[in-house]
Amino acid sequence: MPGAGTDSTKPWIGGGPVVILVEPQLGDNIGSAARAMGNFGLSRLRLVNPRNGWPDERARIFAAGADRILEEATLFPDLRAALADVNFAIAATARERGMAKPVFGADEAAAETAARFAQGEDVALVFGRERTGLYTEEVSLCDVILTLPVNPAFASLNLATAVSVVAYEWFKRASGGALPFASAEKSPVAEKKDLMAFFDHLEGELEAAAFFRSPDKQPSTTRNIRNIFHRIALSKQDLATLHGMITSLVEGRIGREKRKSERNEKAAQKRARALAGPGSSPPEGEA
Repeated sequence: MPGAGTDSTKPWIGGGPVVILVEPQLGDNIGSAARAMGNFGLSRLRLVNPRNGWPDERARIFAAGADRILEEATLFPDLRAALADVNFAIAATARERGMAKPVFGADEAAAETAARFAQGEDVALVFGRERTGLYTEEVSLCDVILTLPVNPAFASLNLATAVSVVAYEWFKRASGGALPFASAEKSPVAEKKDLMAFFDHLEGELEAAAFFRSPDKQPSTTRNIRNIFHRIALSKQDLATLHGMITSLVEGRIGREKRKSERNEKAAQKRARALAGPGSSPPEGEA
């Protein structure tokens, strides 16, 4: 089921290098790998002899909406057949193989893939089994090795995670690294005169509220307060919000004081009536 961030109104981005999963053991991982492919603009999935056969309902569930990738996936009996029409193959492995092959990181593999795509070549990204990875003879069928900088004591990545990392680097290269959205446009930075007016407002209300308990320390306290706001690079909108906050706090305090005064006055009138006894005239101004 598609989740947050899925927008069916946007054009589907597909293509890119072929992703080959060699003898994947779990439909869960196939589906998760397909989801990662969809996230990063890859759509050509090839499966070499999946252990539980094909199609696999668990794969569909874990694809989370990337059904089209699974529906268009093609099956092959072995890696040799899956690579037959490919010009360049990149083998993903966490283990050193002792082969005289170039070793790329994910970013270098993405750059090489993009360069070969530009020349009209087709490229495959080859991933091995969950437990054992690619066999050495399978790595030998590929042109270069792709490995990732990981904790050497715990280097084995989940299959779908490995696909995600490599697919991300490909899409970043293919899209020029453009982010899907940018920061919301901020209002212009406040001018000094606006900032000074805010300081006057703030400091005036602080003084009215008896914040500055020691006259001797008021200048240094005022400087500290101003320095706090100078470090923030306030915008005009920020200042408008701060002015509103101060005004609301002050009006709220005045309102509370007025209501307290009214309550005290009513209580005093009630006590006066009680002392005067029945039949006495109410104090002047009281109905």
